[in-house]
Amino acid sequence: MNTLRNKVSLIGRLGAKPEVVKFDNGRTLARFSIATNDGYKNKEGEWVDSTQWHNVNAWGKSAELVDKLLDKGLEVAVEGKLVNTSYQTKEGEKRFSTIIEIRDFLLLTPKSN
Repeated sequence: MNTLRNKVSLIGRLGAKPEVVKFDNGRTLARFSIATNDGYKNKEGEWVDSTQWHNVNAWGKSAELVDKLLDKGLEVAVEGKLVNTSYQTKEGEKRFSTIIEIRDFLLLTPKSN
């Protein structure tokens, strides 16, 4: 291994149109989620499908391209890093979440007009 680094690659479908936020300082953020599917056979030999949802953030030029190119249902390959965050709810509970901050993405489903 050359170097160990925080890197993740996923292929999945968008669950909704990306949400885009433009900040006063000029930065752009695009948020979206993708679903990945996996399957396995259980003890009884039945096929079981498993869907996992992943939250994704894109910043800057990547966010602008996400806004322009991606839409609900399209298949996309994303590459980036995992970012763990924690926050406190109104009730005072501490919650944790993991977000994929993308470096690059590739649209796998052609976008229809």
